[in-house]
Amino acid sequence: MRRHGEVRVILAMAAAAAAALLASAAVAGRDGRQTYIVHMSHSAMPDEFAEHEEWYAASLQAVSDAATVLYTYSTLLHGYSARLTRAEAAALESQPGVIVVNPEVRYELHTTRTPEFLGLDGTDALFPQSGTGTDVVVGVLDTGVWPERPSYDDTGFGPVPAGWKGKCEDGNDFNASACNKKLIGARFFLTGYEAAKGPVDTSKESRSPRDNDGHGTHTSSTAAGGAVQGADLLGYAAGTAKGMAPRARVATYKVCWVGGCFSSDILKAMEVAVTDGVDVLSLSLGGGTAEYYRDSIAVGAFSAMEKGIFVSCSAGNAGPGAATLSNGAPWITTVGAGTIDRDFPAYVTLGNGKNYTGVSLYSGKPLPTTPMPFIYAGNASNSSMGQLCMSGSLIPEKVAGKIVLCDRGTNARVQKGFVVKDAGGAGMVLANTAANGEELVADAHVLPGSGVGEKAGNAMRDYAMSDPKATATIVFAGTKVGVKPSPVVAAFSSRGPNTVTSSVLKPDIIAPGVNILAAWSGSVGPSGLPGDGRRVGFNIISGTSMSCPHVSGLAALLRAAHPEWSPAAIRSALMTTAYNEYPGGGNGILDVATGRPATPLDVGAGHVDPAKAVDPGLVYDIAAADYVDFLCANNYEAAQIAALTRQHASEGCSANRTYAVTALNYPSFSVAFPAAGGTAKHTRTVTNVGQPGTYKVAASAAAGGTPVTVTVEPSTLSFSRAGEKQSYTVSFTAGGMPSGTNGFGRLVWSSDHHVVASPIAATWT
Repeated sequence: MRRHGEVRVILAMAAAAAAALLASAAVAGRDGRQTYIVHMSHSAMPDEFAEHEEWYAASLQAVSDAATVLYTYSTLLHGYSARLTRAEAAALESQPGVIVVNPEVRYELHTTRTPEFLGLDGTDALFPQSGTGTDVVVGVLDTGVWPERPSYDDTGFGPVPAGWKGKCEDGNDFNASACNKKLIGARFFLTGYEAAKGPVDTSKESRSPRDNDGHGTHTSSTAAGGAVQGADLLGYAAGTAKGMAPRARVATYKVCWVGGCFSSDILKAMEVAVTDGVDVLSLSLGGGTAEYYRDSIAVGAFSAMEKGIFVSCSAGNAGPGAATLSNGAPWITTVGAGTIDRDFPAYVTLGNGKNYTGVSLYSGKPLPTTPMPFIYAGNASNSSMGQLCMSGSLIPEKVAGKIVLCDRGTNARVQKGFVVKDAGGAGMVLANTAANGEELVADAHVLPGSGVGEKAGNAMRDYAMSDPKATATIVFAGTKVGVKPSPVVAAFSSRGPNTVTSSVLKPDIIAPGVNILAAWSGSVGPSGLPGDGRRVGFNIISGTSMSCPHVSGLAALLRAAHPEWSPAAIRSALMTTAYNEYPGGGNGILDVATGRPATPLDVGAGHVDPAKAVDPGLVYDIAAADYVDFLCANNYEAAQIAALTRQHASEGCSANRTYAVTALNYPSFSVAFPAAGGTAKHTRTVTNVGQPGTYKVAASAAAGGTPVTVTVEPSTLSFSRAGEKQSYTVSFTAGGMPSGTNGFGRLVWSSDHHVVASPIAATWT
């Protein structure tokens, strides 16, 4: 099964070398070989070699007569990738100059009205509309691009930025001439993929930058698509579709294919994108968790950050369980998903008089207004999994002409509609189970269908199973805006804590990721399923894949407005101006999975508020050296740090220094207490990027009804000029609590003009 924006990661990266080998076994070929990424110490090349590529080839030949180099890497890391047996990989790791040998990992995709919902419709004056605004380039690593979509129209754009080194590559079904002054780059990477999976089947997907999936076109147009009037999906969500940074340029890097996204290709694409000259990198994909030196996205993102490039990644769609997020490195901005104030109601009325509200994007011939027979799929099948409406599981004689109630799970939501339709059913109600609760995600069903929450589904199931003459009707109500409360946290959005470094609170932020309208591929229908013959210019899908490019686009706006800001400063501005309560007061953003207020482990700092982020007052800046100190505090060895930083393996952590995870200048606080309680001290430094002023602090936290004492020294910070820095210390003191207890709070610096807020998450271990 594959659901756009809602796929589950199929490989978990391991934290240790042996576990990593096991995790990557699924990408090994029949000959026992798989791709490994070899990190080399650049300065350790023997004098006998004139070029590093010669040295790499010699090191490979020393352990294998059959292996050849797939890629060489020279900027984001130093080294190469090759197909090796496990024994060859182990032998290679002992060769002089080899820092670490990592097995390749397969990643999966984490798969309008949002400018208005985010308050961007009235803020044009805050962000550059020309000049530097059109010089910002957003690079998107995904499934490619459908360049003919009007979201990539270059009307009104000036020449391509002078420093741009990227290009558009020819391939089957794609001409380089398809690019323009808006879409200024389109490349594809498949050497690693084809080494693992064999040649791309060009009857199913283009061996080129062309997007045959839809996901990449959707994410890139969400981040930086131009304004398109008259956009809609089958009549739903009609209006002007516009990306977050409509004046930014777009460069796409196709790294995902039918069989997944492979880390050797991802690393090479990131390296090329950095060399091309992107300002923002957006990756709506992930592959579980691993120590950062074994996580290819984290490795590539570290070097991109060093070069001033903002990297945003999706948190994942494995929620609502705890500790499910990926892409948690502190130099990556990790984005969760929330709803917007738009919905697509489809009302279900039962023969017993009960009415329920679901959602749907169905646009075909409606059902009759008179009640129709209603049956539960579990009662219309001889299969033990008949209730799921799996292919071939329904008995046509029992469902013909009826509305069928199917349980959600296992196969794709829209595919269930195909099954019902093929069996002769007239309509479908798709019922959430406990795994999805009350979360409603709209789908472009192929027959009259409505998705309902778990409670409604349970009631409908009881009715259909108890009444042999059960009936139902479905009425489609189009598009509704102004839905409240909004946003709410999507149940699928992956949650913290960060399992690699719990001292860094993740996710960082949430952004719109449910029922998002954006451009789509011309190769597939809105369901993405092979049997869907419909073709649309725009599609509505959900996932943290959708929330990530929102933040990528907002980062492009901030880069245009403040070209001197570092990636950490941009993230800080987005985080410290985010909101965690609904406007007008007091009530925290709700988590649809629980119906209760969300915590920082669900939303990080809160929901993005771009109009405020452009003028945050203060920022928490972080340099590359600060991240290295953080790695030292986490007991990373010299070789492990070198794999991230490309420095010589002997240049590790100093024995004469004391490192503390609590010193990382992050815009949030993750506090660890022993079960017996105690005091934890964190230090932070803020930089004034606004007008002169005095800030006063207010801070509080609690675990249940038990307060955590939060003391800030000094409690007042005064700034006389832009660029001035001030430091402070926070002491968190708490009594004993059972291991696993969590507490939450907020630390806020306020002046006459700005509010600078940081979330607090405390855990008793």
